[in-house]
Amino acid sequence: MPTLGINCPLCAAEGRICFEAHGYPIRDCRACGHRWAGLESAEGHVGSVYGDAYFESGGAGYPDYLGEGPLLREHGRRYAGLVSAHAAPGTMLDVGCAAGFILRGFCDAGWTGVGVEPNAAMARFGRETLGVEIAASTFEDYEDDRRFDLVTMIQVLPHFVDPRRAVAAAAGLTKPHGLVLVETWDRRSWTARLTGRHWHEYSPPSVLHWFSRAGVRALAGELGLVEIARGRPPKRLAASHAKSLIRHKFSESKLKPLIDLPLALVPERLTLPYPLDDVFWALFRRSAATTSEPARATS
Repeated sequence: MPTLGINCPLCAAEGRICFEAHGYPIRDCRACGHRWAGLESAEGHVGSVYGDAYFESGGAGYPDYLGEGPLLREHGRRYAGLVSAHAAPGTMLDVGCAAGFILRGFCDAGWTGVGVEPNAAMARFGRETLGVEIAASTFEDYEDDRRFDLVTMIQVLPHFVDPRRAVAAAAGLTKPHGLVLVETWDRRSWTARLTGRHWHEYSPPSVLHWFSRAGVRALAGELGLVEIARGRPPKRLAASHAKSLIRHKFSESKLKPLIDLPLALVPERLTLPYPLDDVFWALFRRSAATTSEPARATS
């Protein structure tokens, strides 16, 4: 299992340290411009970072992931509507689906969905409560003889140790001329540029990679995926989640007491529209020339 060291995980060129975040070196590639976090070892990374605490203890994760289920399900319905402009409902695979709320939203819109999720408790909840098929597995170890009309990677790409192999695996699991949908953060956005190293998405070891729109498009293109649409999602999130992320970001700052006071006035159950410009989606069509065998996303 490779680590994230001094060489770029996308093009293997040497990187340079730009700054540190939460004790992790953040590097930029001198050749392709990719940005990533250094890890001394990736052994056990998924289990240690994405255990049950990630979904219920706040910090860089969720204070109550299951409580955000209705918002996430609606997010899935919105994406299903977006994809409908390019393909009729068919079969789909949702990578890193957690409890399957977004997957369930696609199913509400007529898709036949399958998910893969490394957290066993989340996968079990999806199967037993939402009635969706979810394999309790890392994507690195996932194997499936089926090929899908659509593979979704919504807020999951930056979490892989080896994102290139993950996208290759997604492409391999997609039918010829099928679609791959990616949602992720944009490090070239105005929000990311203005906040610099204090941008809220610099939160290793949960987030390990920071892409630009051009970077995702280039990576996908190298793996036989052609971008056909892109945009910004109309995201909504629970106030409790937003407050938790803000507190985590300022946990070591002298500004923390000043931040805590106004946050305490915001009701936990409030639903907020996401106001920033630093998240985007891109829809890709798989070239017929792409190999039909999935490349396993071994990390």
